[in-house]
Amino acid sequence: MKEAGPERLASVLMDKGALASDWLPAYRRAPRHLFVPDVIWPGRAGMNRQDDRVTRDGDPDLWWQAVYTDAPITTQWDDGAYTGPGKGKVPTSSNSMPTMVFSMLDALTVRETDRVLEVGTGTGWNAALLCHRVGPENVVTVEVDEASAKDARDRIRQAGFHPLCVVGDGAQGYADGAPYDRVIATCSVGSVPGAWIEQTRPGGVIVTPWGPEYGGEAVARLVVKGDGTASGNFTGSSAFMRMRQQRRAPKHVREYLGGQPWPADGVKSSTVLSPEAVGDWLPMFAIGLQTLGVFPWAERYEDGTYTLWLRDTDVTSWATVDYEPGRTEYDVYQSGPRELWSEVEAAYWWWDARGCPGFERFGLTVDAENGAHTPWLDSPDQRLPIVG
Repeated sequence: MKEAGPERLASVLMDKGALASDWLPAYRRAPRHLFVPDVIWPGRAGMNRQDDRVTRDGDPDLWWQAVYTDAPITTQWDDGAYTGPGKGKVPTSSNSMPTMVFSMLDALTVRETDRVLEVGTGTGWNAALLCHRVGPENVVTVEVDEASAKDARDRIRQAGFHPLCVVGDGAQGYADGAPYDRVIATCSVGSVPGAWIEQTRPGGVIVTPWGPEYGGEAVARLVVKGDGTASGNFTGSSAFMRMRQQRRAPKHVREYLGGQPWPADGVKSSTVLSPEAVGDWLPMFAIGLQTLGVFPWAERYEDGTYTLWLRDTDVTSWATVDYEPGRTEYDVYQSGPRELWSEVEAAYWWWDARGCPGFERFGLTVDAENGAHTPWLDSPDQRLPIVG
């Protein structure tokens, strides 16, 4: 089924404005199929869902079609502990959606002699594309998973490229190869590692998916300054797997209730703000920029209703909001020193009052020395309020 092939996908990506003409030679020199393993779980564009397992030997046409569709492909579950058939619990590595790959490479604005650090080798495709563009001698790629790193290195070398492939903690960068002109991450972070800033030349660029605790995510393009800070706008929505070193393991809701049945000691109130309004990617992102250590979870029921749970990372406070279709007022329970729903509500209405600005109007400033992350709207001097 080779009608779904490299040139057809190239046309799709160029029509979308993702694949710029200066990256087309790299796309052709390092075609995606060289960097996709034989066992995959095809994804769907714009959705964090995987189809059933496909093997290259078992269904070569379906495998090829998946490779040359503009959608992500999951290549590992549960840090390699699950091998199939079927699906594991948590996807932990992928070959990213081509639109996202080339949009991020375009945001990187590499020059032919730039030295580039890539965090998250994955399947090796991104590193190979960079090798063609700036030369293998200028590319350092770091992967924390030893098995994935070996497989990716083999694929990259079989394609004719020989960058420096490092097995290690990507949050630490790779100091021996510094300084870098460009840093790109193929995993998301909630905290930009100070090492990335420290290992980048002033004027250099860091491109990374970044997501706040509450949810939502976007690609940040940060320019490094001589004072140890990096600042810049978000370029658009993203949905990447979290860097292994920054994953969180939230406590179960029972830990918040102190052994009592819900609603325990929760104080009841009501709200006109529907839980549906705070569940989409953009409002979640806007809320997350203004709240600290708050994350949601929806407990869904068969009749179409659900309870939105809010919890804090310190395990001191919780809140619930009950959603029922057709209602205009919703029951709220809040417990603990923080009124989490009140915080989320305030953050949402702040965003709504400003015309619901999109991802690109938000920005971030990061200080490598103290780890401070300061979000802003339109310009760095317009800092967002932090509620709570």
